[in-house]
Amino acid sequence: MLNFLQHLDRRWIFLLMFIAVAVPLIMGTTFPETPSPQVMAVFEAVDKLPDGSNVVMALDYDPASQGELQPMASAFTRHCAIKKHNIYFMTLWPQGISMIQKSIDILQEEYPETYKDKYGTKYVNLGFRAGNEGVIKLVVEDLKKSYSTDIHGTNLDNIPLTKNLKNIQQVDLLCNVSAGYPGSQEWVLYGSSPFDIPTVVGCTGVQAPIMLPYIPDQLTGMLAAIKGAAEYEQSIINAYPELANNPDAKEGLVRMGPQLVAHILLISLILLGNVIYFWERKQGLHP
Repeated sequence: MLNFLQHLDRRWIFLLMFIAVAVPLIMGTTFPETPSPQVMAVFEAVDKLPDGSNVVMALDYDPASQGELQPMASAFTRHCAIKKHNIYFMTLWPQGISMIQKSIDILQEEYPETYKDKYGTKYVNLGFRAGNEGVIKLVVEDLKKSYSTDIHGTNLDNIPLTKNLKNIQQVDLLCNVSAGYPGSQEWVLYGSSPFDIPTVVGCTGVQAPIMLPYIPDQLTGMLAAIKGAAEYEQSIINAYPELANNPDAKEGLVRMGPQLVAHILLISLILLGNVIYFWERKQGLHP
């Protein structure tokens, strides 16, 4: 057997890795996740708010990053919807407009009793404004200096949710999902930190080390990469078991399945390689 493995064509290993990734992905296989303290801090920040609280959801990413970040944004949206929060959507990325629409579709299709035909009273889409962190500096002090109208061109004074909103210091929570600049770090530096706005973020894996020093004083909690998204989905399902029957509510969990199986295969191959090496060494084939 060991002799067979010694001369095994490496293409069989490539095939095994393909199967390890493809089969769980096709079958939608999920494995239980244990939410980390950072993820639980995010969950509690949303969940402990009284029903109908005001939440800003700033979605600062584009289609190129949605594979990693969309499960976070979707989970934030569903969690806020379960709590019947009022949601203010905005983005600092022009491509973020289409990302906002995905969250609005979730509200209207999955929670029609709360959000369908409730634009302006339960949620509002402020859209994109150019200016990077300059926009943040404005909206934290005077929202209408940057956003005089919503994405449809309606004056904010004519929208119930924004009519009496002077700035986002008045909201109960800021949720940001970010792929880079401008994004999570800028919201912390120019928003949550100087004005004590409760803030949670979801970011790519490469951003996570940059954001860690802000936790917990300037940042309540963080979802890092697809692992963070999966843990957040698990925490929501644990609290609201009815979501377990919604396959769309397990995007992150489904994407973690192939990673887990592939990692187990990779570790097994490393261990097997070492077994073969020491066997050969015992036979005198290696010095």
